[in-house]
Amino acid sequence: MILRIIINYWTFISFSIIIGYFADLLFGDPQGRWHPIRLIGGMIAGTKKILRRILPKKKAGEIVGGILLVLIVLLFTGVVTTAVLFIGLYIHWLLGVCIECYMCYTIFAAKSLRVESMKVFEALQTKGLAEGREAVSMIVGRDTKTLNEEGVIKAAVETIAENTSDGVIAPMIYLIIGGPILGFLYKAVNTMDSMVGYKNDEYLYFGRAAAKTDDVWNFFPARLSALFMIWGSKLAGLNRKEAYRIYIRDRGRHASPNSAQTESVMAGALGVELSGDAWYFGKKIHKPTIGDATRRIERLDILRANKLMYASSALAMIMLFVARWLITLFL
Repeated sequence: MILRIIINYWTFISFSIIIGYFADLLFGDPQGRWHPIRLIGGMIAGTKKILRRILPKKKAGEIVGGILLVLIVLLFTGVVTTAVLFIGLYIHWLLGVCIECYMCYTIFAAKSLRVESMKVFEALQTKGLAEGREAVSMIVGRDTKTLNEEGVIKAAVETIAENTSDGVIAPMIYLIIGGPILGFLYKAVNTMDSMVGYKNDEYLYFGRAAAKTDDVWNFFPARLSALFMIWGSKLAGLNRKEAYRIYIRDRGRHASPNSAQTESVMAGALGVELSGDAWYFGKKIHKPTIGDATRRIERLDILRANKLMYASSALAMIMLFVARWLITLFL
């Protein structure tokens, strides 16, 4: 009985996921303060402010506050998403489907990733380094004021590599498993990490729970994304053999257990060196390099990275649905 319910639900959400994926490719992220992810971000900011005001400003208080933030945000996100879907389906099944399609649409971020990274490319092409630094500062967490052109390009390419998983394939995996409810829970985790998951003086203890939770939720998706990128590199006209070789060699070269998974594939596919030392909040952070500098990174690598992101996400969509269909045959 339970297995039959799961199969029926998978069949129901398949349409919404496909519509949401292609809507994102065509239209990009919808704008406005009522975007679900922005609402989640606002909830995180408000909850953080309350918790940090009422809990002791000591190590233990900060750690407890961070744990409570994760629990409150995930609980609220899950309850609200479930309620909105249930109310929509209760009013009319067609309204429920439309709501679910819109939710899936807002969870994907492929086109917005391309648009924002292409702003870096266009700024470097037409306006110069200063504008390129400004454009890339909108999509990375590092300090960008002292970056040279290669540094700006590397930052954009690394962001595309990381968000091929975080913004496209990982949400796709969670949507296919559990629909918008699980999809929004993943996005809540990812958003918390991007807002408080820093190892600086302000968030060293408070952001620890969010960062560790994000590591757990992204552990398998990051590795699946890397595999899809290796296969997708052939479709994108890039070097699949080098993508695989560098992935095997460099996938552990990062403080995060997940970030180097997709960055190493990107570096190998492009034949460039990524990562290395970077400045965050005024402090220089020493990081190992990823990939081999067989050639200097260039502006066109931003286009090539986006091409790999699209090829990998399309391949992931096909293969994940095939995998789910095969699973249903044996349930």
